[in-house]
Amino acid sequence: MHYRLLPPPLKPLADKFYRAQRSPMRASAGAQIWVAEQQEIVAALCLQTVNGGHWLTSLLVAPAQRRQGLAAHLIETALTECSAPVWLFCHPELSDFYLRQGFTLANDMPAVLADRLLRYQRSKRLLAFSRHPG
Repeated sequence: MHYRLLPPPLKPLADKFYRAQRSPMRASAGAQIWVAEQQEIVAALCLQTVNGGHWLTSLLVAPAQRRQGLAAHLIETALTECSAPVWLFCHPELSDFYLRQGFTLANDMPAVLADRLLRYQRSKRLLAFSRHPG
């Protein structure tokens, strides 16, 4: 398995992966796109810069590759040199996974993310998590 930061011109490959998984996720413009590859992309995530840190979005592992540690390894690879806090939103059933990755329930986040979380929570149950460097 090979993990890497996808160069911006290759962003369409991440979008192709999301579409192939029948996911509405897309690689965000301007975000760092990290992938796990085994001949083709089998997992991806986006790191978007926000005030004071990064927002981790669009983490997806192909169903045939799940439960093999790819998501955990991809997160670690993407955050290895991250010197700022990272926030994410997830469904409650994913809480234990993110806790194992060193995230904790977020008590504080940039206003732009707090506002977005409130909007999202109108239609779905989501929790906010954060991970701080060090």
